[in-house]
Amino acid sequence: MAVYRSPAGRRALEEAYAAALETLEIDVDERYVETRHGETHVLLAGPENGAPVVVFHGGNATNPLTLEWYSGLADTRRLIAPDTIGQPGYSAEARVDPAGNGYGEWVVDLLEAFDLRSAPMIGTSYGGGIVLRAAAVAPKRVDRAALVVPAGFGTGPLASMLSVVVPAVLYRVLGSERLLDRTLAAMVTQPTPEPIVRETVAASLRHVSLEREFPSATADELREFTAPVALYVAEDDPFFPPETVAPRARSRLPGLTKEAVLAGEKHLLSPTARETVTASIASFFDE
Repeated sequence: MAVYRSPAGRRALEEAYAAALETLEIDVDERYVETRHGETHVLLAGPENGAPVVVFHGGNATNPLTLEWYSGLADTRRLIAPDTIGQPGYSAEARVDPAGNGYGEWVVDLLEAFDLRSAPMIGTSYGGGIVLRAAAVAPKRVDRAALVVPAGFGTGPLASMLSVVVPAVLYRVLGSERLLDRTLAAMVTQPTPEPIVRETVAASLRHVSLEREFPSATADELREFTAPVALYVAEDDPFFPPETVAPRARSRLPGLTKEAVLAGEKHLLSPTARETVTASIASFFDE
């Protein structure tokens, strides 16, 4: 399945990507690397000699939108943030089986491209599931993992999901700004979302062939993954709520050493929560 519904849709997402890149308050370099699953576009930030951290973004969205959450880490660390294959961005459009080894192989190839035997990783939403697939396929390649509002442990109650899905589907068809407002209200913590968030969500809903399956890993697949893991879940997340995610994370991740429930937060975190999570991750990576 193609990522974009039309050439015009591709242009709309590329414009949203460029706008998100402009909002970053850190200098970013760009690079393409080859992987067995296709060419991958990577954003790089922070000192070249800084300790590397690989950052995976959310699904059906753009890389710089999530990279902004962790920009505070770029003071001392080298952030390596790939555009996920098969997702909006500039990487190969080929989609891999979320339950297969493709994402894990892709992560290994990324590490090889940057001459890294292993690295700490951050996975946000869909990116959390990608980290789990990497941990299942190549557990020794993940030094530490920070999972933020992560996919990979199941979804929330149907009623909660429908609060986003129904207006989102109607917006996709009708293009009503009021329907977009309802969609954003269900998933974004801020009462008035940042313009780039609104622009990106709108472009994705209208123009992306949305990914409906999430990468995950079973307890058996993760039995050899013993690296420390930090989990950050949002109290009012309609997609991946704490009551679903936390118990399953505890049962599957023997290295789970830090848990935090972000009070009053939805799936797209507020600036305050993003700063709190980033500071916590920095401390966790230094342990």
